[in-house]
Amino acid sequence: MENPVTWEALLARPGPLLALAPMQDVTDLGFWRLIRRYGGADLYFTEYFRVYPGSVLNKHVLKSILQNPTGWPVVAQMIGNDIPALVRTARELQQYPIAAVDLNLGCPAPVVYRKSAGGGLLRHPALVDAILGALREAVTTRLSVKTRLGFDSPAVFEKLLAVFARHRLDLLTVHGRTVREGYHSEVHYEYIARAVAEVRCPVLANGNIYSPQKAREVLDLTGARGLMIGRAAIRNPWLFEQIRQQERGETPTLPTGRDVLAYVHDLYATACDPQIAERSQVQRMKKYMNYLALAVEPSGRFLHGIRRVASRADFFRLCEEFLNHDEPLPLHPFRLNLPAADLLAGEHC
Repeated sequence: MENPVTWEALLARPGPLLALAPMQDVTDLGFWRLIRRYGGADLYFTEYFRVYPGSVLNKHVLKSILQNPTGWPVVAQMIGNDIPALVRTARELQQYPIAAVDLNLGCPAPVVYRKSAGGGLLRHPALVDAILGALREAVTTRLSVKTRLGFDSPAVFEKLLAVFARHRLDLLTVHGRTVREGYHSEVHYEYIARAVAEVRCPVLANGNIYSPQKAREVLDLTGARGLMIGRAAIRNPWLFEQIRQQERGETPTLPTGRDVLAYVHDLYATACDPQIAERSQVQRMKKYMNYLALAVEPSGRFLHGIRRVASRADFFRLCEEFLNHDEPLPLHPFRLNLPAADLLAGEHC
């Protein structure tokens, strides 16, 4: 494990702070190691630690902290609503090499929000206030929050900003959609700009940042200190370095089809356990390929084809068909004609 850059050194660096978003069952230690080879982020958030009475730290997630291969600071994210359990877990996490403890107020998965955790907490601002008050007392390192604008309406966002300001957060990440909007709507960047104006801590803008050009547009619109990128980094692991190139006044380097094909091979080797059945390996890869396939070609043939393969041979045969070329790929998502209920319908970055 490299010695991570300190938080102070990170914030003192010129240019936007670039964070890899926490994505459950995706941004694990292996993915961190992989994306670091393609340029990587400046700040890494763990998959969330599920917190409830009697919970213990997930060893799989903890491994990302203990074996951090990136050389950059790590933020440990928690999800839950039980105040004593959250306080206990925050204190325990601070025994490990982390830069901050983060509270998840944004997860839009129904299985999470129905339990009044993640984005579900946004329906209860008073409980958010109580949780952050208790955590602020327990956290002697930095305290951060990742939030959405509200549960079904951003009308509550002003109240949330007052809560965040009261508890002296060290970092705030704002995904510019409500929980109900999921990933299907446009991002309301004006609310992120409001957060930048009203809280004292650095703010990261999150949502639909899919290219270096869009990154600069969002930074200009919001005034944010940096960006958090999730799904777009699965599709384009070069994106963090492309943003840095643009900020230095350079033309961002585009991968060729063969570069992307090599990344798919790397991703397969990283994500798939050779001890599990081949069909299960291929199914796991589809979770990643859903996002990558949006940006390979505009007809949707690659996306529809990759969703139907069942064997490793067929998987890579299809990838070879569409990616074995030397043409540059911007890896910007195409607006494919998908049914409204499709996982990928709408905006997906």
